Amino acid sequence: MKKSISSLAKVLPIVTVMFAGLQAGAQVAKSSDEAIHPFKIHIPESQIQDLKQRIRSTRWPEQETVTDQSQGVQLATMKTLARYWEKDYNWRKVEAKLNALPQFTTKIDGVNIHFIHVRSKVPNALPVIITHGWPGSILELIDMIGPLTDPVAYGGKPEDAFDVVIPSIPGYGFSGKPTTPDWNSYHIAKAWDTLMNRLGYTSYVSQGGDWGARVSESLARIAPKGLIGIHTNLFLTLPPEVVKAAGAGEAAPAGLSEDEKFAYEQWKKRTRGYFIEQATRPQTIGFSLAETPIGLAAWLLDHDPHSYEQMAAAFNGHPFGSLTKDAILDNITLYWLTNSGASAGRLYWNEARIVAQGEISVPAAFTVFPGEVYKAPRSWVERVYTNLVYFNEVDKGGHFASWEQPQLFVKEMRAAFRPMRTTNKQALGSSIR
Repeated sequence: MKKSISSLAKVLPIVTVMFAGLQAGAQVAKSSDEAIHPFKIHIPESQIQDLKQRIRSTRWPEQETVTDQSQGVQLATMKTLARYWEKDYNWRKVEAKLNALPQFTTKIDGVNIHFIHVRSKVPNALPVIITHGWPGSILELIDMIGPLTDPVAYGGKPEDAFDVVIPSIPGYGFSGKPTTPDWNSYHIAKAWDTLMNRLGYTSYVSQGGDWGARVSESLARIAPKGLIGIHTNLFLTLPPEVVKAAGAGEAAPAGLSEDEKFAYEQWKKRTRGYFIEQATRPQTIGFSLAETPIGLAAWLLDHDPHSYEQMAAAFNGHPFGSLTKDAILDNITLYWLTNSGASAGRLYWNEARIVAQGEISVPAAFTVFPGEVYKAPRSWVERVYTNLVYFNEVDKGGHFASWEQPQLFVKEMRAAFRPMRTTNKQALGSSIR
Protein backbone atom coordinates (compact mmCIF):
# COMPACT_ATOMS: atom_id res chain seq x y z
CA MET A 1 0.00 0.00 0.00
CA LYS A 2 1.04 3.44 -0.14
CA LYS A 3 -1.60 6.04 0.28
CA SER A 4 -5.29 6.84 -0.10
CA ILE A 5 -6.41 8.04 -3.48
CA SER A 6 -8.46 11.13 -3.84
CA SER A 7 -10.11 10.26 -7.15
CA LEU A 8 -12.00 7.50 -5.38
CA ALA A 9 -13.29 9.89 -2.72
CA LYS A 10 -16.75 10.20 -4.26
CA VAL A 11 -17.35 6.46 -4.60
CA LEU A 12 -15.15 4.91 -1.89
CA PRO A 13 -14.28 6.17 1.59
CA ILE A 14 -10.77 7.55 1.76
CA VAL A 15 -9.24 6.37 3.25
CA THR A 16 7.65 -20.43 19.53
CA VAL A 17 5.42 -23.41 21.60
CA MET A 18 8.84 -24.84 22.36
CA PHE A 19 10.59 -21.51 22.26
CA ALA A 20 7.78 -19.78 24.13
CA GLY A 21 8.25 -22.18 27.02
CA LEU A 22 11.94 -21.35 27.15
CA GLN A 23 11.42 -17.60 27.16
CA ALA A 24 11.02 -16.19 30.65
CA GLY A 25 7.65 -14.66 31.32
CA ALA A 26 5.95 -15.87 28.15
CA GLN A 27 2.25 -16.44 28.71
CA VAL A 28 1.04 -20.02 28.56
CA ALA A 29 -1.46 -20.54 25.75
CA LYS A 30 -4.98 -21.01 27.04
CA SER A 31 -6.04 -23.25 24.16
CA SER A 32 -4.68 -24.88 21.04
CA ASP A 33 -5.99 -21.95 18.99
CA GLU A 34 -3.77 -19.60 21.00
CA ALA A 35 -0.65 -21.76 20.76
CA ILE A 36 2.57 -20.28 19.39
CA HIS A 37 4.44 -22.61 17.04
CA PRO A 38 8.07 -22.41 15.81
CA PHE A 39 8.29 -21.86 12.07
CA LYS A 40 10.92 -22.54 9.43
CA ILE A 41 10.83 -21.87 5.69
CA HIS A 42 11.72 -24.47 3.11
CA ILE A 43 10.43 -24.00 -0.40
CA PRO A 44 10.51 -27.23 -2.45
CA GLU A 45 13.06 -27.16 -5.26
CA SER A 46 10.29 -27.98 -7.72
CA GLN A 47 8.75 -24.54 -7.05
CA ILE A 48 12.08 -22.82 -7.70
CA GLN A 49 12.47 -24.64 -10.99
CA ASP A 50 8.88 -23.85 -11.95
CA LEU A 51 9.59 -20.15 -11.36
CA LYS A 52 12.65 -20.27 -13.63
CA GLN A 53 10.73 -22.09 -16.35
CA ARG A 54 7.96 -19.49 -16.23
CA ILE A 55 10.53 -16.70 -16.56
CA ARG A 56 12.07 -18.45 -19.59
CA SER A 57 8.62 -18.83 -21.15
CA THR A 58 7.64 -15.16 -20.81
CA ARG A 59 5.79 -13.70 -23.79
CA TRP A 60 7.08 -10.14 -23.89
CA PRO A 61 5.11 -7.06 -24.96
CA GLU A 62 6.61 -4.68 -27.48
CA GLN A 63 8.80 -1.85 -26.27
CA GLU A 64 7.16 1.29 -24.93
CA THR A 65 6.79 4.13 -27.45
CA VAL A 66 8.43 6.76 -25.23
CA THR A 67 11.95 7.10 -23.90
CA ASP A 68 11.01 7.39 -20.23
CA GLN A 69 8.86 5.45 -17.74
CA SER A 70 5.72 7.54 -18.30
CA GLN A 71 3.97 4.50 -19.83
CA GLY A 72 5.05 2.24 -16.97
CA VAL A 73 7.86 -0.19 -16.28
CA GLN A 74 10.24 -0.22 -19.23
CA LEU A 75 10.92 -3.33 -21.30
CA ALA A 76 14.70 -3.07 -20.92
CA THR A 77 14.41 -2.98 -17.13
CA MET A 78 12.23 -6.07 -17.07
CA LYS A 79 14.47 -8.05 -19.44
CA THR A 80 17.50 -7.22 -17.29
CA LEU A 81 15.59 -8.30 -14.20
CA ALA A 82 14.41 -11.52 -15.88
CA ARG A 83 17.90 -12.55 -16.98
CA TYR A 84 19.29 -12.11 -13.48
CA TRP A 85 16.27 -13.70 -11.79
CA GLU A 86 16.51 -16.83 -13.91
CA LYS A 87 20.25 -17.34 -14.10
CA ASP A 88 21.94 -15.78 -11.07
CA TYR A 89 19.45 -15.08 -8.29
CA ASN A 90 19.53 -17.46 -5.30
CA TRP A 91 16.39 -17.68 -3.15
CA ARG A 92 18.10 -20.02 -0.70
CA LYS A 93 20.24 -17.15 0.62
CA VAL A 94 17.27 -15.15 1.88
CA GLU A 95 15.57 -18.32 3.05
CA ALA A 96 18.61 -19.06 5.23
CA LYS A 97 18.69 -15.46 6.46
CA LEU A 98 15.07 -15.67 7.58
CA ASN A 99 15.53 -19.12 9.12
CA ALA A 100 18.38 -17.76 11.23
CA LEU A 101 15.78 -15.59 12.98
CA PRO A 102 13.23 -16.86 15.52
CA GLN A 103 10.03 -17.20 13.51
CA PHE A 104 6.66 -18.34 14.77
CA THR A 105 3.02 -18.69 13.85
CA THR A 106 -0.15 -18.32 15.89
CA LYS A 107 -3.81 -18.25 14.95
CA ILE A 108 -5.84 -15.08 15.59
CA ASP A 109 -9.48 -14.74 14.52
CA GLY A 110 -9.15 -17.84 12.38
CA VAL A 111 -6.09 -16.63 10.43
CA ASN A 112 -2.59 -17.99 10.90
CA ILE A 113 -0.21 -15.11 11.67
CA HIS A 114 3.48 -15.49 10.84
CA PHE A 115 5.90 -13.31 12.79
CA ILE A 116 9.51 -12.79 13.82
CA HIS A 117 10.11 -12.29 17.54
CA VAL A 118 13.54 -11.33 18.87
CA ARG A 119 13.97 -10.47 22.54
CA SER A 120 16.76 -8.18 23.67
CA LYS A 121 19.15 -9.33 26.38
CA VAL A 122 18.79 -5.91 27.98
CA PRO A 123 16.36 -5.89 30.93
CA ASN A 124 13.16 -3.87 30.46
CA ALA A 125 13.72 -3.42 26.72
CA LEU A 126 10.83 -1.61 25.03
CA PRO A 127 8.58 -4.05 23.12
CA VAL A 128 7.77 -2.80 19.61
CA ILE A 129 5.60 -4.29 16.89
CA ILE A 130 6.69 -3.13 13.42
CA THR A 131 4.40 -3.47 10.41
CA HIS A 132 5.46 -3.56 6.76
CA GLY A 133 3.45 -2.32 3.78
CA TRP A 134 2.66 -3.06 0.11
CA PRO A 135 4.48 -3.93 -2.10
CA GLY A 136 6.87 -4.79 0.68
CA SER A 137 7.11 -7.51 3.33
CA ILE A 138 8.94 -8.43 6.51
CA LEU A 139 12.10 -8.24 4.39
CA GLU A 140 11.89 -4.43 4.57
CA LEU A 141 12.53 -4.59 8.30
CA ILE A 142 14.90 -7.42 9.18
CA ASP A 143 18.15 -5.43 8.85
CA MET A 144 17.02 -3.32 11.81
CA ILE A 145 16.62 -6.24 14.21
CA GLY A 146 20.26 -6.38 15.37
CA PRO A 147 20.62 -2.64 16.10
CA LEU A 148 17.22 -2.50 17.80
CA THR A 149 17.70 -5.50 20.08
CA ASP A 150 21.45 -5.07 20.75
CA PRO A 151 22.05 -1.30 20.58
CA VAL A 152 25.46 -1.31 22.26
CA ALA A 153 26.91 -3.51 19.50
CA TYR A 154 25.71 -0.96 16.94
CA GLY A 155 26.76 2.31 18.57
CA GLY A 156 23.72 2.84 20.80
CA LYS A 157 23.06 2.77 24.52
CA PRO A 158 21.52 -0.05 26.59
CA GLU A 159 18.51 2.14 27.35
CA ASP A 160 17.74 2.18 23.58
CA ALA A 161 17.01 -1.57 23.50
CA PHE A 162 13.83 -3.02 21.99
CA ASP A 163 12.16 -6.40 21.97
CA VAL A 164 11.14 -6.70 18.31
CA VAL A 165 8.02 -8.30 16.85
CA ILE A 166 7.62 -8.21 13.05
CA PRO A 167 4.45 -9.88 11.77
CA SER A 168 3.45 -10.58 8.19
CA ILE A 169 0.15 -8.84 7.44
CA PRO A 170 -2.66 -11.36 6.82
CA GLY A 171 -2.62 -12.15 3.09
CA TYR A 172 1.11 -11.39 2.84
CA GLY A 173 4.11 -13.69 2.92
CA PHE A 174 3.80 -16.68 5.22
CA SER A 175 0.72 -15.45 7.08
CA GLY A 176 -2.60 -17.04 6.23
CA LYS A 177 -4.98 -15.54 3.68
CA PRO A 178 -8.24 -14.18 5.09
CA THR A 179 -11.40 -15.68 3.63
CA THR A 180 -13.60 -12.78 4.76
CA PRO A 181 -13.46 -9.12 3.66
CA ASP A 182 -13.27 -7.62 7.15
CA TRP A 183 -9.47 -7.69 7.53
CA ASN A 184 -8.92 -3.92 7.30
CA SER A 185 -6.42 -1.87 9.30
CA TYR A 186 -8.63 -1.86 12.41
CA HIS A 187 -8.99 -5.64 12.38
CA ILE A 188 -5.24 -6.02 11.90
CA ALA A 189 -4.60 -3.54 14.73
CA LYS A 190 -6.80 -5.56 17.08
CA ALA A 191 -4.98 -8.73 16.03
CA TRP A 192 -1.63 -7.08 16.75
CA ASP A 193 -2.79 -6.18 20.27
CA THR A 194 -3.87 -9.79 20.76
CA LEU A 195 -0.47 -10.96 19.51
CA MET A 196 1.49 -8.68 21.84
CA ASN A 197 -0.58 -9.78 24.82
CA ARG A 198 -0.21 -13.41 23.80
CA LEU A 199 3.56 -12.92 23.81
CA GLY A 200 3.30 -11.63 27.37
CA TYR A 201 3.68 -7.90 26.84
CA THR A 202 1.49 -5.64 28.95
CA SER A 203 3.03 -2.46 27.50
CA TYR A 204 4.39 -1.86 24.00
CA VAL A 205 4.76 0.61 21.12
CA SER A 206 3.93 0.35 17.41
CA GLN A 207 5.83 1.47 14.32
CA GLY A 208 4.85 1.48 10.67
CA GLY A 209 5.20 3.02 7.24
CA ASP A 210 2.89 2.56 4.26
CA TRP A 211 0.13 0.12 5.34
CA GLY A 212 2.07 -0.21 8.58
CA ALA A 213 1.41 3.47 9.24
CA ARG A 214 -2.32 2.92 8.75
CA VAL A 215 -2.25 -0.07 11.09
CA SER A 216 -0.31 1.91 13.73
CA GLU A 217 -2.76 4.81 13.43
CA SER A 218 -5.71 2.41 13.75
CA LEU A 219 -4.10 0.85 16.80
CA ALA A 220 -3.71 4.33 18.30
CA ARG A 221 -7.37 5.14 17.62
CA ILE A 222 -8.43 1.92 19.31
CA ALA A 223 -5.94 2.75 22.09
CA PRO A 224 -5.83 -0.61 23.89
CA LYS A 225 -4.64 -0.49 27.47
CA GLY A 226 -1.08 -1.64 26.76
CA LEU A 227 -0.28 0.74 23.89
CA ILE A 228 2.26 3.37 24.97
CA GLY A 229 2.57 5.19 21.64
CA ILE A 230 3.31 5.03 17.92
CA HIS A 231 5.88 6.18 15.37
CA THR A 232 5.06 6.43 11.66
CA ASN A 233 6.86 7.58 8.54
CA LEU A 234 3.94 8.07 6.16
CA PHE A 235 1.06 10.36 7.14
CA LEU A 236 -2.22 9.09 5.78
CA THR A 237 -4.96 11.16 7.44
CA LEU A 238 -4.82 14.25 5.25
CA PRO A 239 -7.04 17.31 5.87
CA PRO A 240 -10.49 16.77 4.29
CA GLU A 241 -10.21 19.91 2.16
CA VAL A 242 -6.93 18.62 0.71
CA VAL A 243 -8.42 15.21 -0.12
CA LYS A 244 -11.43 16.83 -1.77
CA ALA A 245 -9.41 19.29 -3.88
CA ALA A 246 -6.87 16.67 -4.97
CA GLY A 247 -9.65 14.28 -5.95
CA ALA A 248 -11.19 16.93 -8.16
CA GLY A 249 -7.83 17.92 -9.63
CA GLU A 250 -8.24 21.46 -8.35
CA ALA A 251 -5.67 24.03 -7.30
CA ALA A 252 -4.48 23.98 -3.71
CA PRO A 253 -7.13 25.11 -1.21
CA ALA A 254 -6.86 28.69 -0.02
CA GLY A 255 -4.95 29.41 3.15
CA LEU A 256 -2.26 26.74 2.84
CA SER A 257 1.28 27.59 3.90
CA GLU A 258 4.15 27.13 1.47
CA ASP A 259 5.03 23.77 3.01
CA GLU A 260 1.41 22.67 2.77
CA LYS A 261 1.13 23.80 -0.86
CA PHE A 262 4.26 21.82 -1.72
CA ALA A 263 2.87 18.73 0.01
CA TYR A 264 -0.45 19.18 -1.78
CA GLU A 265 1.18 19.27 -5.22
CA GLN A 266 3.23 16.16 -4.40
CA TRP A 267 0.13 14.31 -3.22
CA LYS A 268 -1.90 15.31 -6.26
CA LYS A 269 0.75 13.96 -8.65
CA ARG A 270 1.15 10.55 -7.07
CA THR A 271 0.72 7.41 -9.18
CA ARG A 272 -2.85 6.11 -8.99
CA GLY A 273 -3.28 3.10 -11.25
CA TYR A 274 -2.33 0.31 -8.86
CA PHE A 275 -4.45 1.82 -6.08
CA ILE A 276 -7.59 2.09 -8.20
CA GLU A 277 -7.24 -1.48 -9.44
CA GLN A 278 -6.57 -3.05 -6.05
CA ALA A 279 -9.16 -0.94 -4.24
CA THR A 280 -11.87 -1.87 -6.76
CA ARG A 281 -10.93 -5.08 -8.63
CA PRO A 282 -8.18 -6.95 -6.75
CA GLN A 283 -9.41 -10.33 -7.91
CA THR A 284 -9.16 -9.33 -11.58
CA ILE A 285 -5.51 -8.34 -11.41
CA GLY A 286 -4.92 -11.31 -9.11
CA PHE A 287 -5.21 -13.82 -11.96
CA SER A 288 -2.27 -12.23 -13.76
CA LEU A 289 -0.24 -11.88 -10.56
CA ALA A 290 -0.69 -15.60 -9.86
CA GLU A 291 0.15 -16.72 -13.41
CA THR A 292 3.21 -14.81 -14.57
CA PRO A 293 6.24 -13.94 -12.43
CA ILE A 294 7.30 -11.18 -14.81
CA GLY A 295 3.83 -9.64 -14.59
CA LEU A 296 3.98 -9.83 -10.80
CA ALA A 297 7.45 -8.26 -10.76
CA ALA A 298 6.39 -5.37 -12.99
CA TRP A 299 3.28 -4.76 -10.86
CA LEU A 300 5.31 -4.66 -7.64
CA LEU A 301 7.93 -2.37 -9.15
CA ASP A 302 5.50 0.17 -10.56
CA HIS A 303 3.83 1.85 -7.57
CA ASP A 304 5.31 5.34 -7.56
CA PRO A 305 7.88 7.02 -9.81
CA HIS A 306 10.51 7.65 -7.14
CA SER A 307 10.57 4.06 -5.87
CA TYR A 308 10.52 2.69 -9.41
CA GLU A 309 13.52 4.80 -10.35
CA GLN A 310 15.41 3.45 -7.32
CA MET A 311 14.62 -0.16 -8.18
CA ALA A 312 15.34 0.24 -11.87
CA ALA A 313 18.67 1.84 -10.98
CA ALA A 314 19.58 -1.21 -8.88
CA PHE A 315 19.27 -3.44 -11.95
CA ASN A 316 21.47 -1.03 -13.88
CA GLY A 317 24.29 -1.30 -11.35
CA HIS A 318 23.38 1.64 -9.11
CA PRO A 319 21.86 0.35 -5.85
CA PHE A 320 20.03 2.87 -3.69
CA GLY A 321 21.25 2.31 -0.13
CA SER A 322 20.37 -1.26 0.78
CA LEU A 323 18.02 -1.58 -2.20
CA THR A 324 20.16 -3.95 -4.26
CA LYS A 325 18.85 -6.12 -7.09
CA ASP A 326 19.03 -9.15 -4.79
CA ALA A 327 17.04 -7.39 -2.07
CA ILE A 328 14.38 -6.39 -4.60
CA LEU A 329 14.13 -9.92 -5.98
CA ASP A 330 14.02 -11.39 -2.47
CA ASN A 331 10.80 -9.45 -1.93
CA ILE A 332 9.30 -10.23 -5.34
CA THR A 333 10.18 -13.91 -5.02
CA LEU A 334 8.53 -14.03 -1.59
CA TYR A 335 5.30 -12.78 -3.17
CA TRP A 336 5.59 -15.34 -5.97
CA LEU A 337 6.39 -18.39 -3.84
CA THR A 338 3.55 -17.62 -1.41
CA ASN A 339 1.16 -16.72 -4.27
CA SER A 340 0.14 -13.59 -2.39
CA GLY A 341 -0.30 -11.09 -5.22
CA ALA A 342 -4.10 -11.17 -5.04
CA SER A 343 -4.45 -11.68 -1.29
CA ALA A 344 -2.11 -8.76 -0.55
CA GLY A 345 -3.96 -6.51 -2.99
CA ARG A 346 -7.29 -7.21 -1.28
CA LEU A 347 -6.19 -5.11 1.69
CA TYR A 348 -6.82 -2.06 -0.52
CA TRP A 349 -10.38 -3.26 -1.21
CA ASN A 350 -11.00 -3.91 2.48
CA GLU A 351 -9.58 -0.56 3.56
CA ALA A 352 -11.41 1.46 0.90
CA ARG A 353 -14.69 0.55 2.57
CA ILE A 354 -13.94 2.14 5.92
CA VAL A 355 -13.18 5.69 6.96
CA ALA A 356 -10.11 6.35 9.11
CA GLN A 357 -10.85 9.50 11.04
CA GLY A 358 -10.55 11.13 14.42
CA GLU A 359 -7.69 12.51 16.45
CA ILE A 360 -4.96 10.35 17.91
CA SER A 361 -4.33 11.22 21.52
CA VAL A 362 -1.75 8.59 22.52
CA PRO A 363 1.86 9.81 22.34
CA ALA A 364 2.90 9.85 18.69
CA ALA A 365 6.08 10.48 16.71
CA PHE A 366 6.71 11.13 13.03
CA THR A 367 9.74 11.17 10.74
CA VAL A 368 9.79 12.83 7.31
CA PHE A 369 11.99 11.10 4.72
CA PRO A 370 12.75 13.28 1.66
CA GLY A 371 11.98 10.62 -0.95
CA GLU A 372 8.57 9.71 0.48
CA VAL A 373 5.42 9.92 -1.63
CA TYR A 374 4.91 13.39 -0.24
CA LYS A 375 6.55 15.51 2.44
CA ALA A 376 4.03 15.72 5.26
CA PRO A 377 3.99 19.17 6.90
CA ARG A 378 4.16 19.27 10.68
CA SER A 379 0.96 21.32 10.74
CA TRP A 380 -1.01 18.46 9.14
CA VAL A 381 0.52 15.86 11.46
CA GLU A 382 -0.29 17.94 14.55
CA ARG A 383 -3.95 18.24 13.53
CA VAL A 384 -4.34 14.47 13.95
CA TYR A 385 -1.51 13.53 16.33
CA THR A 386 -2.62 15.81 19.14
CA ASN A 387 0.08 14.46 21.48
CA LEU A 388 3.02 14.74 19.10
CA VAL A 389 6.17 14.10 21.15
CA TYR A 390 8.68 13.89 18.30
CA PHE A 391 8.87 15.26 14.75
CA ASN A 392 11.96 15.22 12.57
CA GLU A 393 13.01 15.64 8.95
CA VAL A 394 16.01 13.63 7.79
CA ASP A 395 18.21 14.12 4.73
CA LYS A 396 17.96 10.75 2.97
CA GLY A 397 15.62 7.81 2.50
CA GLY A 398 12.38 7.36 0.63
CA HIS A 399 9.20 5.34 0.76
CA PHE A 400 11.09 2.18 1.74
CA ALA A 401 13.09 4.06 4.34
CA SER A 402 13.75 1.12 6.70
CA TRP A 403 14.83 -1.00 3.72
CA GLU A 404 16.94 1.71 2.06
CA GLN A 405 18.50 3.27 5.16
CA PRO A 406 18.21 0.83 8.09
CA GLN A 407 20.86 2.55 10.25
CA LEU A 408 19.20 5.94 9.89
CA PHE A 409 15.79 4.41 10.49
CA VAL A 410 16.99 2.78 13.71
CA LYS A 411 18.37 6.14 14.85
CA GLU A 412 14.96 7.70 14.26
CA MET A 413 13.16 4.93 16.14
CA ARG A 414 15.46 5.35 19.12
CA ALA A 415 14.88 9.10 19.20
CA ALA A 416 11.13 8.85 18.55
CA PHE A 417 10.41 6.41 21.36
CA ARG A 418 12.85 7.85 23.92
CA PRO A 419 10.28 10.32 25.35
CA MET A 420 7.75 7.49 25.66
CA ARG A 421 10.21 5.33 27.57
CA THR A 422 10.84 8.17 30.01
CA THR A 423 7.18 8.67 30.82
CA ASN A 424 6.38 4.94 31.02
CA LYS A 425 9.26 3.54 33.07
CA GLN A 426 6.98 1.99 35.67
CA ALA A 427 4.76 0.33 33.06
CA LEU A 428 7.75 -1.04 31.17
CA GLY A 429 9.32 -2.35 34.32
CA SER A 430 6.22 -4.36 35.09
CA SER A 431 5.66 -5.64 31.53
CA ILE A 432 5.75 -9.45 31.49
CA ARG A 433 8.82 -10.69 29.64
